[in-house]
Amino acid sequence: MQLPLLAATYLTPSKDSVIFAFKGVLSMAMALYISLYFNLEKPYWAVVSAVFLQVRPEGGLVVEKTVSQITGTLLGGVFGMFVLNYLHAAPVPAMGVLAVWLALNSSLSAMVRRVNFIYFFAMASVTPCIIVLLTMSTPELATNQTIFSISQARITEIIVGALCAMTISLLVFPKRLKTSLRMQAKTVINRTLHYVNLELDPEGSHEDRHQCIDEILESLAALNDDSSAVAYEGPQGPGRARAASVICNKTLSVVAVIQIFGRLQRNHPEVLSGTLKELLDVLRSDLKKIAETSDYQTCYELAQAQRRKLLKISKQTETVTPLEARLLKTAHEMLSEMVLILRANNTLIKGHASVLKAPEHLPYRDPLIGLATGLRTFLVFNCGALLWLYTGSPAAIMVMIMPVIFSIMFARMPPAVVKQALKRMLMGVAVAIPVAIFYALNLLAQSSGDYGLLILVLSAPYFLGLMAISQRSTLPYGLGFCIPFTLLVQPANDMTRPLSVDYTLSAAIAIVVGVSLLYWIFRLITGPGVQTMQRRLLHATRRDLQRLIEQEAPAHWYNARMGDRLLRLTSYDKEAASDARVITDLGLTGLNLGHTSIRVRNLVQTVTDKDLSVILKHWQYVLADTFIEAAKGETTERFRQMCDSVLSQVRQDANGPAHLTLIEGIFDRLDLTFQRTAKMVREKNTEVKSH
Repeated sequence: MQLPLLAATYLTPSKDSVIFAFKGVLSMAMALYISLYFNLEKPYWAVVSAVFLQVRPEGGLVVEKTVSQITGTLLGGVFGMFVLNYLHAAPVPAMGVLAVWLALNSSLSAMVRRVNFIYFFAMASVTPCIIVLLTMSTPELATNQTIFSISQARITEIIVGALCAMTISLLVFPKRLKTSLRMQAKTVINRTLHYVNLELDPEGSHEDRHQCIDEILESLAALNDDSSAVAYEGPQGPGRARAASVICNKTLSVVAVIQIFGRLQRNHPEVLSGTLKELLDVLRSDLKKIAETSDYQTCYELAQAQRRKLLKISKQTETVTPLEARLLKTAHEMLSEMVLILRANNTLIKGHASVLKAPEHLPYRDPLIGLATGLRTFLVFNCGALLWLYTGSPAAIMVMIMPVIFSIMFARMPPAVVKQALKRMLMGVAVAIPVAIFYALNLLAQSSGDYGLLILVLSAPYFLGLMAISQRSTLPYGLGFCIPFTLLVQPANDMTRPLSVDYTLSAAIAIVVGVSLLYWIFRLITGPGVQTMQRRLLHATRRDLQRLIEQEAPAHWYNARMGDRLLRLTSYDKEAASDARVITDLGLTGLNLGHTSIRVRNLVQTVTDKDLSVILKHWQYVLADTFIEAAKGETTERFRQMCDSVLSQVRQDANGPAHLTLIEGIFDRLDLTFQRTAKMVREKNTEVKSH
């Protein structure tokens, strides 16, 4: 019988979880000791800072997160001093300025994907809140000198926590990101090979293909997100980062190409001759061998042998139709991409110098998502600000600080995931409150206040909380416990305030109210709807298809922009709970169209000396428009007519019939693609209307 998540975490802990928790307690103890030694006013902020750095403890990620946290803290500290300098005597305008600042940073955080970069905006947001609110809680003491001293103290506390966590992570049982990247790259390659085999298999199921493409996109996102941080791991780090980017980029190229064979086999089997079917069987067999072989050299030789075989057959174009000639050429190009993926993986494993290079996948940036994220944070903060302004309770500050951090950090998660995470966080808060009041504060009130006793009392709760943080599935429980526990206990040289029962109870209520408020605001402001986002993502794909001709390295540029977009399309498609997965197919079609249009331009340039840039640009725009029309279930003759116009121009000055045959084959295949896509969408719309 399988144990529940939390029970499994504590009853059958892994070695990594125990080491993670031990390192976390050690870093918090170190941060607390340094803060107490230098008599910093609120050492618990150093502990909070150290807690956040425990998520993903790999060396490169910790260094990157530390850099992000320190730079975000410094930026936020400067802004906090600016607000206090002009508005320390006017709390209402000060709250308004802070709310706008939070909304701005929150909106910007929605434009990036990497958690560490999102964390930069979270720290830039919360640092001025801490400085301004804690200063305004005692306005009679606010002078230029005290404002600077308070700002300096808060910034110092946060930086101390970050540096302590980084130091422990790098020196005690260090865990390197390169190990994780190797595993992620292996997962990406194996899933890609499995997907290729599913597409080549005439008996492959629709559900298996889509499940596999979902897994590929999720694995690619994880590999791409972690790739930048490995640059911090020694002189070989930047080379490994470039290799990971090449794997991500070229994997999308393979995915773009292999769909052609699968869709033709399923929807137009009559166009495939016996020779081509036999070739696809051999290709599928060789790719299975590559997937089953762990030795790089063997995989590389198999891929190269298959590539040479295809190249030889593709030159015999007089015996095949234009469409088949193009498919042979496409298979050869796909194997070339696989060879590059294997080379990049070898570089990632061994850390060798390599000239391979490709851009990282870019996050999809949508102003609507940024607006919804900014509005959500704006409302969360203003609700807390109103409560603080009308009650004047220092505990009400908790309503404004903790929810703001999580509002930004959860912004890019799907609504269903956020809902579940906040529920689990509330459960963590519910446990943290009695543990803080009846265990930690009760024992500390009877102790002599020595540092050793303080750590002895706090280490057990932190250890258990950090064990939950060590697992992705139980992370919300751990954060919901550790952060409120720290804010309630507030370990310091002077613990008069947390040992006051009325303040502690007020702070506990404020934390519960803050997290509950955040939960309901996430429920009320969910962001743009699924259909709206699907439509905007497809139109963004059309714009990129139109802009593709302006790029110096169009394939790399297009892959970098389509990675996160495809991941979003698949996630929205899954939210719609449709078995057809039409939107995912449309996204994959858009990916394929971009790569196909690049090949058309390259082929046209090889068969004629004329400058056909104008007509090719027109063809590119018609291609993009036809994609959107097909996505609406509409068919048009514009694209076929445009293809005929290009062919008529090419035939006037063609240098070789073989290349002309390939171009005709591409146009035939694209026409079939648009017909199939429009039919698929019409059937889906009919099904929706019937329900």
